[in-house]
Amino acid sequence: MTKLDFKKTDKPLYSGKVDQWVRLSVPEISFVAIEGAGDPNGPGYAAALAALYPTAYGLKFMAKAQGADFVVPPLEALWWAEDPTVFVSGAREDWRWQVQLRVPDTIDESDFQQACETVRARLTKKEADTSRLSDLFFHTVTEGDSLQTLHVGPYTDEAEKLADLHQRIMPDLGLTFNGLHHEIYLSDPRRTAPEKLRTILRQPVKSTG
Repeated sequence: MTKLDFKKTDKPLYSGKVDQWVRLSVPEISFVAIEGAGDPNGPGYAAALAALYPTAYGLKFMAKAQGADFVVPPLEALWWAEDPTVFVSGAREDWRWQVQLRVPDTIDESDFQQACETVRARLTKKEADTSRLSDLFFHTVTEGDSLQTLHVGPYTDEAEKLADLHQRIMPDLGLTFNGLHHEIYLSDPRRTAPEKLRTILRQPVKSTG
């Protein structure tokens, strides 16, 4: 059985050059996602991941049973705030986020609902918290025209690169925002030293003209 691996089939979406912003077109992609707010090192973020990952793996096992197995890809997240300066100031309590995992485009809403019910039943038997499962949702997104780079190092070092993107690079190209700040985490922070973390930074854009 051939196992679908997005990092191989869509390599440009999961790679980049360090500190060099590349322009690319991002196609329609399906995700299982969940939203939240606050410090990503806090319990709310952990609870979201505890609902997200079992559901994504539930979909993987369903697909495998149908002869269409896939590799669960790296975690992705969208970030925003009413006051964007909080990302520079470090006021994490004001951050908002949507964490998501990509799934094959053959998966639909009914598959997603079935996976959620299977996970809910399994976790209930273990007397685990299932409260955030009801907050999961399935959706498709087309980011289209985007700028993307590879950041190597701590997440806290991203701010300077993003400021340069927003204040110099985008204006010089005649571009403005056309979506939320997007990150793809190629490294596991539990097993990787901060200075070696590899993160894709992406910003959907559109012409100012």
